[in-house]
Parts: sequence; C-alpha cells; structure tokens
Amino acid sequence: MSMPNLSAIAVKQRSVTLFFLLLLLVGGLYSFLSMGRAEDPSFTVRVMMVSAQWPGAEPEVIERQLVDKLEKEIQEVPDLKAIETTIRPGAAFLQVEFEDFVSSAELPDRFYQVRRRMQDIQASLPDGVIGPQVNEDFSDVYFSMMSLTAEDQNQRDLIPVAEALRDRLQQVDGVNKALIFGERQQQVYIRFNEDKVQRLGLTTQQLADYVQQFNQLIPAGSIEAAGPVLRLRVDNNLAELERLRQLPVVIGQQNFKLQDIAQVERGFRDPPEQMIRAFGENALIVGVVMQQGENGQEFGGRLTDFVKAEQDRLPAGTQLRVLTNQANAIDDAVNLFQVKFLVALLVVMGASILAIGFRAGLVVGIAIPVTLAATFMVMLAMGMNLDRVTLGALILALGLLVDDAIIAIEMMLVKMEQGVDRVQAATFAWTVTAAPMLFGTLVTVSGFVPIGFAKSAVGEYAGNIFWVLAISLILSWIVAVVFTPYLGVKMLPDVSADKHIDHEQRYPRLRRWISQCVNYKKTVIAITAGLLVLSIVGMAGPVQKQFFPASDRTEIIVSVYMPEGTAFHRTNDVMKRLEAIAQQAEQVDSISAYIGAGPPRFFISANPEQPNTGFAKLLVVT
Repeated sequence: MSMPNLSAIAVKQRSVTLFFLLLLLVGGLYSFLSMGRAEDPSFTVRVMMVSAQWPGAEPEVIERQLVDKLEKEIQEVPDLKAIETTIRPGAAFLQVEFEDFVSSAELPDRFYQVRRRMQDIQASLPDGVIGPQVNEDFSDVYFSMMSLTAEDQNQRDLIPVAEALRDRLQQVDGVNKALIFGERQQQVYIRFNEDKVQRLGLTTQQLADYVQQFNQLIPAGSIEAAGPVLRLRVDNNLAELERLRQLPVVIGQQNFKLQDIAQVERGFRDPPEQMIRAFGENALIVGVVMQQGENGQEFGGRLTDFVKAEQDRLPAGTQLRVLTNQANAIDDAVNLFQVKFLVALLVVMGASILAIGFRAGLVVGIAIPVTLAATFMVMLAMGMNLDRVTLGALILALGLLVDDAIIAIEMMLVKMEQGVDRVQAATFAWTVTAAPMLFGTLVTVSGFVPIGFAKSAVGEYAGNIFWVLAISLILSWIVAVVFTPYLGVKMLPDVSADKHIDHEQRYPRLRRWISQCVNYKKTVIAITAGLLVLSIVGMAGPVQKQFFPASDRTEIIVSVYMPEGTAFHRTNDVMKRLEAIAQQAEQVDSISAYIGAGPPRFFISANPEQPNTGFAKLLVVT
C-alpha cells in the first residue's frame, strides 16, 4: 500500500505499540462496564392513540357522527400510513400509524399536528361526546411491572399506599416515569328512599339536580376594602362524604338533611372498566419506564434493592412483588454473549494452534479481545448500548475477527521459515496482503449496508448490525497490521537455519488439489454452478425465512376473546378459571390477569389492547 508501513512502525516502536495495546485493553474493559444495557435497541414506535367516549350512543351513530369527522381531520396530517379504528357501544378508539421513514426527530411534530386538530374539532362534535383524548405515550416500554396486593383490604385503602410507592420510585436513579394501573374508578352513590321521596311529591331527578346545583362553584361577590379587593367564595365543596350527608334539602316549608331521605356511601364503578389480579388477588400495578441509554443491568439492581427496602415499609398484609423485569432478559443476553465469546475464543485458538502451532495460535487468539476492546470503546463513544441487536452482531463478528490476523501471522511464519529476519518478516504482510485484506473486509461489510441505511422500522431497529460489524471488522484489520506483527515478534519462536524451507515445499497435498482444480476447470465450474442452483432451490423452497428467530422470552401469554358485547363479569369468571389452571403449574415465577384491557407494553413488540369488556389476557412468567 502507498500508506506508511504500519507494521514496520509497530515493530520498531515497540514501547509505543505496547502502550497502545494496554490502553486498548483497559479502555475496552472500562467501556464494556460503562455501556448502557437494554433488552432491545432504542426504537421509535410510530403509533399514537386517539379515543373518544359517547355514553349511550350506538356504534353506527358513533361512526357516522363522530369517527368520520375525526378520521378526516387526521388524514390531513402528512406521512400518515394507516388509521385502525375500533368502535364499540359508547366509545371509539383510533390507532394512528405514521410511515416508517418518519424519523424520531420528526415524529413529535406529527403527534402535535394530530393533537392540535383534535382540539380544534372538539367544539364541533355532538353534545355528550367526551374527548377526543390523545395518547402520545402509547410506545412506552415498561422495564418492570410490580404488583401491590393486600389481604382483606379494600382497594380504596391500597391506593394511597400505591401512590406513595410511586412517588418514592420516581426518585430512583434511571427512572423516566412510574405509573399506576388497575385503579378502579371511585364513585359516590346516593340511593334515595323512594317511599319518602314520593310522599314529598318529588322525583329522584329533581333531588339529583338540587345536589348538582349546590356543588357548583359560582362567584359570591367581593368587598372593596381600603387596600386589596376581598373576594368571597361559598364553601360548598361536597368532596367529603359526611358533608354530603349533612347537605340541607329545602322542600316547601320543610328542611331536611340529605341523609334523612337517602343513603350516601362511597363505592367503585360497577362494572369496572378494567380489573387486574396478581397471584389470584386483586392488585394495583406499578409500571416503571427506564430512561433512554441507562445501563439496564445496573438499573435492574437498583430496582431490586428498592423492592427489598419497600417490603419492610409496607403496612401489614400488603405485598409488593415483581411481575416482569427486563433486567433478567438483559442478564441472560449478556451472559450468553460472554459464554459464546469464551467458546469462540477457545475454538479459534484451538484451531489455530492445531494448524500453525501453539505460539502462533496464541497470537491469533489475542487478536479477538484486542479487537473487541477497541470495538467497545467506539460503541461507547457513539452512544450504542449492549442489546439484542448489538450483541447479536458481535457474536456474528467473532468468527470473522481473526481472518486478517491469521493471514498476517501466517505470512510472517512463511517468511521466517524462508530465512527472513523476524522484524522484516513482520513487516512483509503489509506490503503484500494489507490491501487485499482491507478490500476483503470492506466487501464483507458492504453486504450489510442495506440494513444500516434502510429508512424503515427494520433499519431503525436492526441498523446497528451494520455499524457494529463495520466497526469490529475494520478494527480487526488495524489489529492485524499493527498489533499482530508486534505480538509475532515478541512471541513467535526462532526458526533455526536447518529448518528453513522453500515455500514451494509447503502443503504439498493442498498444492496437488489446487493443481487438479485448475486442470479440470470445466468440471469444477459445473460442480460450483450445480451447488449454486441447489442453494437457490433450497432458499426458494423448504428453507424457512424470517428476519428474527423465535422469541426466547419466558412469558406465556393467553388472550381471551369473548363474543363482542359480553358482560365484564362473564369475562372475569372465565379468566378466574384460567388462573386456577395456571396456578397449578410448576416453575411459575408470576401470574397476572388483565380483564377489560390488555397489560401495558412490557416489551417492545407487545401492543396494549384497548378497553373491551369481552377481552382478557393472562400473563404467566415461567
């Protein structure tokens, strides 16, 4: 190559080369420990939810007078891919999806346009419509979900405990947000005594209007003092149950208290919109979203410490248990990479030792950790995490990282056996094979260019396959032409003069095979073409094709779809029977049931189901 001979510089400036070698190893170890860890790469889900309620309206009326208007407004937003609308009696849910080429920087603007249009159209919607509500956090992935249960305790008493737990959880380092799920809507029930009401000559609706008027916040006037104006407000807040019971009711010339003609009590909405059970008990779920770029392993450790500390602070009979935890999947992935790394290192070193000797094989084996160390440093500088994609790319690259090192050390051995000085032999690889090795590396990298530059969801999710392979393979070439010659000078044994051989005498059997292939070139070409055709037939036929392998997650998900319009309690009864079956299974870590709607997005490809009284989902973590 026309560049300065890097191999010659490395073997002549050995102290400098050794310094950079040690610096790479230390820096790589620091980078590996400092890099963020996550189950999946950072990925933008280009979906948002728009929902609206119209109590009492039939689906046909909702579609004609509500949904059509909402969809027409949303369709004016650019880069819209699809609108998936679900209409049920009294409610409509619109899942708005944008094109894959919309970048993560452009997506907030598209969300804003949808939200603004929904606000603008709200005034023109029919009376009685609630909303539309816009959910831009539909893509949040909950790193962990914890259940809060209490034996023989009303959920009303459990809610303050859950809220205090959520507030403390927000203070844990790395928490982006913490939310509570499964909270049933509380209501105040006023049950009038019909006999007393009829004797007074009133109707229930008249009394309800009377209570509503008393609860309105209206101006009560003001007093102009010498200084500021004193504004008056009537204390008519009926949030406290006892004040509502003591509400005066004036009927003609008679005065009553509300409790004299009605029973006032607090309760829950029945049927509920959603119910969650954990381990067979009614539960509240606290979901945690991790900050982007956080180290998932360390964050999972902090959450574990938090759960242990909180269990001692909870009231008697209250339990806090972890249902799902991405830290387990991250630990498994990182541990699998470490095992595969050690196995690959041993296999490469073993094969190299058998082929070119112990010391030469050791030099080739050292090239792997040096290359990976440099790769980790570059990944940390680029803000990459260790996740499903980057770890997969590193495992894929392990078998390719030693190719250039093997070529360099083999060339050095050949020249030494020909009687060339070891320093000169170490520099010979640069002049002969450095350029072919570099171009071969770039050709290998170019095969992954479509993934790295794809403007699509696949490109965003799996694009780091290209970048990690490109970084590691190019660095493996640098290691092969800089550090491998240095290590060869240091570690390879001397070749005595009586063992010098001519390169024409090496590998006689291999040379005979190559000569036969050249002599019978037509036969070789025909066999090669036949194998190519056979491979094409196999790819087009029986070989299964999928971008990612089957999921290795430990969750078992059972979705229950009852006939549309099924009552909530009927769906709940079916789910209780399924829970009873699941609780009899062995090696189960957690069981949680979600009735009326799906669980939050606990991993990236799990789409939360919208409210539906005929739907339930059972989540079993084994």
